[in-house]
Amino acid sequence: MRRRDVLLGAAILAVTGSGIWPATREDAEAQADKPSRFDAQTVRQLARELAARPYASPDRQLPKELNDLSYDQYRNIRFNPDRSLWRGQGTPFEAQLLHRGFLFRDKVEIYTVTQGEARRVEYVPGLFRFEHGLQPPDPKLDLDFSGFRLHSPINRPDYLDEVAVFQGASYFRALGKDQVYGTSARGLAIKTADSSGEEFPIFKAFWIEEPRAGVDSIVVHALLDSPSCAAAHRFTIRPGTSTVMTVEMTLYPRTDVDKAGLASLTSMFMFGPNDRDGIDDFRPMVCDADGLAIVTGNGERLWRPLSNPKRLQISSFESTNIRGFGLMQRQRSFFDYQDLEARYERRPSVWVEPIGDWGEGAVHLVEIPTPEEVHDNIVTYWRPKEPLRKGREYFYTYRLHWGWDSPDRPELGRFGLTRVGGNAERRQFVLDLVGDSIKNLPPEGLSARVTAGTGTVSNVVLQRHPDIEGWRIAFTFEPKGADLSELRAEMLRGEEKMAESWVYRWTA
Repeated sequence: MRRRDVLLGAAILAVTGSGIWPATREDAEAQADKPSRFDAQTVRQLARELAARPYASPDRQLPKELNDLSYDQYRNIRFNPDRSLWRGQGTPFEAQLLHRGFLFRDKVEIYTVTQGEARRVEYVPGLFRFEHGLQPPDPKLDLDFSGFRLHSPINRPDYLDEVAVFQGASYFRALGKDQVYGTSARGLAIKTADSSGEEFPIFKAFWIEEPRAGVDSIVVHALLDSPSCAAAHRFTIRPGTSTVMTVEMTLYPRTDVDKAGLASLTSMFMFGPNDRDGIDDFRPMVCDADGLAIVTGNGERLWRPLSNPKRLQISSFESTNIRGFGLMQRQRSFFDYQDLEARYERRPSVWVEPIGDWGEGAVHLVEIPTPEEVHDNIVTYWRPKEPLRKGREYFYTYRLHWGWDSPDRPELGRFGLTRVGGNAERRQFVLDLVGDSIKNLPPEGLSARVTAGTGTVSNVVLQRHPDIEGWRIAFTFEPKGADLSELRAEMLRGEEKMAESWVYRWTA
């Protein structure tokens, strides 16, 4: 169980009142074979109409046998793979549906789209296997689903691996070739870490376009709703060494939204060489991602190592027309983690590539204290400078890259591990840098520049690191009584930057 999974259990699903959704079981059965017209504007129109009405909180009740499931019991409800959508049709994709229950109580309707016609997928218990004595629900109940998984031959041509899953509020995950799930994304974040409480928008319905033989992508449409906003999403998903999702999002605020989080990512960082205070663990690191990378609108590249703070902390990085940001897993050796089960070295980095101009705003990073690795405690997103205004329409397009690295490999050097040690009065920092552009640089003219917002920096040393074919910056930081300091380090040749900029928030 992850922290975000627990929180999303409090989210509320709203009804649309649209004629697309049957009101009763009898209506569903009557309409099961009656397709509806569907085109590129269908979900946008539904979202537009939804936002024009007051938010409605529907009944989320489930039969007791589903509502009271434990985590292990819920895992005993398994989709029957023989009933996968498009099985045996020669397409490179199949979809498997996910049952409601446990934390996933929200009713999600799923449609397939074929040649411009949408047909609802009707729930029947026979789609699932109820194992270890778990009893299926009354077949007369129209339960719908909690989400779905996509399968595609990503690792070998004769087997369809799971490549993406949409389940819980507006959460979804994907992975690249030879990877395991880690960081998640969200359709929209609202009031994250706000004292008034976070709002969890929900994907209430999906339309999955029937895949075609020989086409390596699949298109999924989603309708999102929340008290503050309705939205339409269109995902074009292309699995591969890096799985790439092109996301087209249209937002319709019900109210003025000044704390929206666009292209939101959620991950976990428990400890690493920069943050092991109070840790008694055989593993060197435990994290789904070890840092936040940013390319600002003016092309500056930043690297911010993640931390597990003692108190919740929020950082923001302002920019105009941000070029990209992401939660990255840069340490790719098993020996960085020493975990044969979690395999953190195989968790995907997730990079957000905005398409078009996103204007003024900031990348926000939220770091939440966690005592255990089962909780997602890291959130990042883009927040526009101006609020999203009630009654308007907003378009955002971006790509999500789920893979081993960011899609571009810059000429600049990059920071790897950040190591920190010492005592309360003197902290020793050691930063490693790697990259083809810097590994063979002559030392003449090279220097390191380190600054601190409060406290003092001394003993700054830049030296070649032959074991990683890179360089190392080491320095001493003295807080001088400060509780917090913003640190920055750069590798220079004269005044020319030879690597991205390292930025770090030290806290007492």
